[in-house]
Amino acid sequence: MELAFTKMHGIGNDFVMLDDRDGGIMADTPYPELAQRLCSRRFGIGADGIILILESATRDIGFRIFNSDGSEPEMCGNGMRCFARLVYEKGILTKKRFTVETLAGTIVPELTVNDADKVTSICVDMGEPILEPGKIPFKSDNSPAVNETVEVNGKQVHLTAVSMGNPHAVIFVDDVDAVDLENQGREIETHERFPEKVNVEFIQPMNDHELKMRVWERGAGETLACGTGACASLVASCLNGHSGENALIHLAGGDLTIRWDRKSNHIFKTGPATLSFTGTVEI
Repeated sequence: MELAFTKMHGIGNDFVMLDDRDGGIMADTPYPELAQRLCSRRFGIGADGIILILESATRDIGFRIFNSDGSEPEMCGNGMRCFARLVYEKGILTKKRFTVETLAGTIVPELTVNDADKVTSICVDMGEPILEPGKIPFKSDNSPAVNETVEVNGKQVHLTAVSMGNPHAVIFVDDVDAVDLENQGREIETHERFPEKVNVEFIQPMNDHELKMRVWERGAGETLACGTGACASLVASCLNGHSGENALIHLAGGDLTIRWDRKSNHIFKTGPATLSFTGTVEI
């Protein structure tokens, strides 16, 4: 089977985008297997994950994402911006604001376009942060789980647990570049107190409106950016008194602007989505 694909990235968090509205891909190859094959950086196209454009019976369009290891997260903020740009510029949807069905619930992107009708930035209403431990899920007697002590290999780690439809453990450090991300990230990702594993963000507060972030994503390892992680990190930073409700998040791949509207309790994320190349691949 020959597949047409689009390779995109959101500040370095990269994806193979596939249109499966007719269900032909799913009928040929299971999505988890396809993700492992296509995301291989030596034997495939190379990506952090694949994203499927799907029909939806209840929303304007459907979205699914599979990590490079074949696991399926509920949502991806950087991937959503890529998804939103692609469905608009391919003419699948013509509205600049639309609803997307995801495993994390309804997500609403809003596009800014230039005079040539090309998307220049995307603001995504990421919905409300989830702070109740049982819904993250995170094993804790405290709600919310702010600055919680977790034992990792005999050492105490302080983290704040937040869900943006997928689980995040946010850890504040003095120097994010000094973190042994692979070892510490993996240990926390698979910690028994996170029964569905967890994305891990290490955050260095710079001032009350800037944060520097590194991320270890469950199922993908270190990535250059994580949109839901940036949202969770702003929430955690507010709850721990490190920042205000609007901040610029500096990630390895670029910057995201995150705003927590406390009146609606919704998180808004603004950033770019970049098209890398298009092609076809045999599967």
